[in-house]
Amino acid sequence: MPEFRSENKFICSQGQMEILKARLSPVLHPDEHQNGACYRIRSLYFDDESETAFYDNDAGNDRRKKFRLRVYDRLDDGVRLEIKHKARGGTKKDSCSMPKELCEAVLRGEPIDWDAGYPPALTELYREMQLGALRPRIIVEYERSAYVCAAGNVRITFDRNIAYSADTAAFMDDFLPLTPVLPKGVHLVEVKCDELIPDYIIQLLETGELTRTTFSKYYLACLAQKGEYIW
Repeated sequence: MPEFRSENKFICSQGQMEILKARLSPVLHPDEHQNGACYRIRSLYFDDESETAFYDNDAGNDRRKKFRLRVYDRLDDGVRLEIKHKARGGTKKDSCSMPKELCEAVLRGEPIDWDAGYPPALTELYREMQLGALRPRIIVEYERSAYVCAAGNVRITFDRNIAYSADTAAFMDDFLPLTPVLPKGVHLVEVKCDELIPDYIIQLLETGELTRTTFSKYYLACLAQKGEYIW
């Protein structure tokens, strides 16, 4: 498996999303997180005081990375720490479980203590928080439907109702007031693969109307918080 995966993002309407899901669902499988029509994802993103991660995306810098904590559906199922790297047009992700006590300390704005037994991703977060002044920046939440194909290790995700909260301390709360990131009926499609997407999947994805974008959900959420929008 290649170290970096190809990732392409597209803006789509509600109608386009329903057409694509109807085409893909008979031939692809739902991913491991999906029990029903969709599942919820909540992510807490980190950045420094200079908003380096935000401005790297804004400038389209080739090499960049983002730190985030992520939970799926049930908050008591555990928190994952993920570090997403981008380089040469590809992406890779390092991750590990985030101990509850460390997660709570981060949300309170307290420094986390070093432990030689930390996995690499947690070690990197510790280092960046100590040296790079990395701090919780914003929460992004949305509903996802995802489909996978073993050939090419293809993963296609449909993210809808993307919204944000600036109340990072409330990351583990059951109820979180949210503000929409995109206009009503506008959603995001992501297509990821190791190398080549099988031709039949390319044909299923062809609508002639999808708008490609390079902006991340983190970037779009920060823009919305600043009162700025790109559509």
